Amino acid sequence: MRTLRFVTTNPGKVAEAEEYLADVYDVERFDYDYTEIQSDDLAEIAARGAEDAFASQDSEVPVMVDDAGLFVRALDGFPGPYSSYVEDTLGVERVWQLCEDLENRRAAFRCVVAYADGDTTETFTGSVQGTMVAPRGEGGFGYDPIFEHDGETFAEIDTAEKNALSHRGRALAKLADWLAEQ
Repeated sequence: MRTLRFVTTNPGKVAEAEEYLADVYDVERFDYDYTEIQSDDLAEIAARGAEDAFASQDSEVPVMVDDAGLFVRALDGFPGPYSSYVEDTLGVERVWQLCEDLENRRAAFRCVVAYADGDTTETFTGSVQGTMVAPRGEGGFGYDPIFEHDGETFAEIDTAEKNALSHRGRALAKLADWLAEQ
């Protein structure tokens, strides 16, 4: 079976990718600290990261990189591609405080998975719609406690259920379909 390297330090992301790609690729974690460009476009960030990661290795094994963010409509998409930085600097509770008085608290989690093999770079986007709510739940990570989808926050549902409807899962499903056609 062919190998695909997933540039991440998160074993949970690798496990999620394996669920979608097991029929076409053996997914292995690739710990590489690529330079993340500053851009408002998740696809541009992920594609550049995948190309950088592919070029860094001493083999021709294809790589994938994902970039994701929380996009709050009433905040013009903030924190968007800066979600990780905002979480690290402000924290999830402060982001909720920015949202709690908004009349429209609609939001979306978006993820772009980029694939690079030296000849081709492709991106695949997944998103899930929801609403910003006061923190609830003990599971998940990041913004999961303040993102509600169909009446439950991502922190209130189990990992398998979350992965089945998540933005990353949707992007991975598109990648899997594309890889199966190659």
